[in-house]
Amino acid sequence: MTITDKDQIIRLLAETPAEDVYRMADEVRHNNVGDEVHLRGLIEFSNVCRNDCLYCGLRRSNLAVKRYRMSEDEVIAIARRAADIGFMTIVLQSGEDLYYTRERMCKIIKEIKRLNVAVTLSIGERTADDYRAFRDAGADRYLMRIETTDRDLYHRLDPGMSWQKRYDCLMTIKDLGYELGSGIMVGLPGQTTESIADDLLFLSHIGIDMAGIGPFIPHPATPLANEAGGTLELALRTMAVMRLMMPDINIPATTAMESLHPEGRIMALQAGANVVMPNVNDADYSRLYELYPGKQAAHRSPAIGRSSIVAKIEAIGRTIGTGQGGHKKKA
Repeated sequence: MTITDKDQIIRLLAETPAEDVYRMADEVRHNNVGDEVHLRGLIEFSNVCRNDCLYCGLRRSNLAVKRYRMSEDEVIAIARRAADIGFMTIVLQSGEDLYYTRERMCKIIKEIKRLNVAVTLSIGERTADDYRAFRDAGADRYLMRIETTDRDLYHRLDPGMSWQKRYDCLMTIKDLGYELGSGIMVGLPGQTTESIADDLLFLSHIGIDMAGIGPFIPHPATPLANEAGGTLELALRTMAVMRLMMPDINIPATTAMESLHPEGRIMALQAGANVVMPNVNDADYSRLYELYPGKQAAHRSPAIGRSSIVAKIEAIGRTIGTGQGGHKKKA
């Protein structure tokens, strides 16, 4: 039975033995989305960002970052290489960089769609007309984390931003027919277990198709450098409870978990996750897209990175998805 009770969610997050929560989530994952793991090729095409979020290494006030922007042709070429080595979904992610106008993004999307892949965007808050144009150009999915539903915490950590605007963007994206992805960060300073439970209930209520859980990892060049950060256990627990609440959605084993533990992504796959998003950037770009320290596999070529994660996935008895891996909603 799908979990909807807040008190039960809190118990699962804080009291039930972690291994029991992971085991239940893995069983629910197996019964609802099967044993396939869907790979998405992630292209981080710009590390320029207009926002100044206190937890993010790409925040505009971080003057130590060497900024970059890929050209449209460069993004398309990387996507072509990723499709050639077997990726059926391309994820285009950047900081909130308005250099990439509606016209530039539409050109990129249209060209990548010619590769017979799904296109996922993760480029933040844009206008409704932008979202509509991207959808018309062929974009299939859109990822944008709500980060937290505690509005006071959100506004404290994301100065100059509006929680309500972010929510409105998510609803516009959903109304336009995208597969909607969102998610939260756990372990933030001032965040409570009750707040995380509210976050999960929110994600369930809005009817997401995909959701990611990211542990807060303090970046040394941000105002939160000296905070404790989130633990791998809290991230895995939260992800597992999300699987119990939303049995058939797509849940990624996030790269940040691997930054906390060498086998973090595999542990996530054994606790309810069914998606992995290997980076397919050239290594020089990967090193510069430092949302948090300790980012894994920034030195690997895309082909080596893919073969490495495939081997790990198969070693735990899972298979690699052969299609585009969209959300197959159950009646």
